[in-house]
Amino acid sequence: MLKTAVCDLFDIKYPIIQGGMAHVATAELVAAVSNAGGLGIIGAGACEPNWMREQIHLTRKLTDKPFGVNILLISPFAKEVIEVVLEEKVAVVTTGAGNPGPYISRFKEAGIKVMPVVASVALARRLERAGVDAFIAEGMESGGEIGQITTMALVPQVVDCVKLPVVAAGGFADGRGLVAALALGAQGIQMGTRFVCSEECIAHPAYKQAIMDASDRSTVISGQSTGYPMRSLENKLTREFLEREKSGVSVEEIMEFGVGKVRLGLLEGDLEGGTLLAGQICGMIKDVKSVKSIIDEIVAEAEAIITKLRNAYGG
Repeated sequence: MLKTAVCDLFDIKYPIIQGGMAHVATAELVAAVSNAGGLGIIGAGACEPNWMREQIHLTRKLTDKPFGVNILLISPFAKEVIEVVLEEKVAVVTTGAGNPGPYISRFKEAGIKVMPVVASVALARRLERAGVDAFIAEGMESGGEIGQITTMALVPQVVDCVKLPVVAAGGFADGRGLVAALALGAQGIQMGTRFVCSEECIAHPAYKQAIMDASDRSTVISGQSTGYPMRSLENKLTREFLEREKSGVSVEEIMEFGVGKVRLGLLEGDLEGGTLLAGQICGMIKDVKSVKSIIDEIVAEAEAIITKLRNAYGG
């Protein structure tokens, strides 16, 4: 069986973490991932605390397995959501778009494991000293807010600089990717875009179809000039925004693009006027299937590849 340190740390069967995608990482998807042996993550995004509490309660009705919450630290409701997570004593917290350092001690006191998303070696080193439990090293291939380093370059450097388990994110959708991540020293993978195209995800069918219709060059990066680069499918909205960026845009404008238009694209299916978050791996996704099928196929493929490599090289 494919088991790593991440499985032991979070008490899960397989080293597969579901990304905390805003708006679409709801209880239905989260519970399905956890029930299938991975670690489901509720995506807080810019949600209000009451919504988060409802999602936690609903997830607990749908699964008795461990699950987590992803907290977007730049959200105007981040502090309130953190209080809800502390009160509810969720098993795991992942964080993005900010430094979780000031909150780590409180999470630990509540018995919550902390796994921040990092896009640089420097941040990983700093947060290891602060007492986190593991890392998600996320390369720029991922959807949503991104860093500046590719997964292939980032993951081994983070692995080499910390003593804690590292989960690789950005560019994963199949068993080949899982094996590659393990070869780089990671203890598992995080996937977002692949899980959007699952039966349990509440994302709009048109958005799912746009991902399945995408090719290797269908995504673009916007917001580079503001310091908040974001990857999404190219459409009318991204083209207009990139044109506006040439003359300068404010942080408020990038937040409107990255937050205000996300619901329009992901949940309402506006393929031209909404933000369609997607990683570069979208070109490999050609179907919608159950979460269990996705996870089972990835694990089976990874195990088959490992066996083939072992036999080929006499291991």
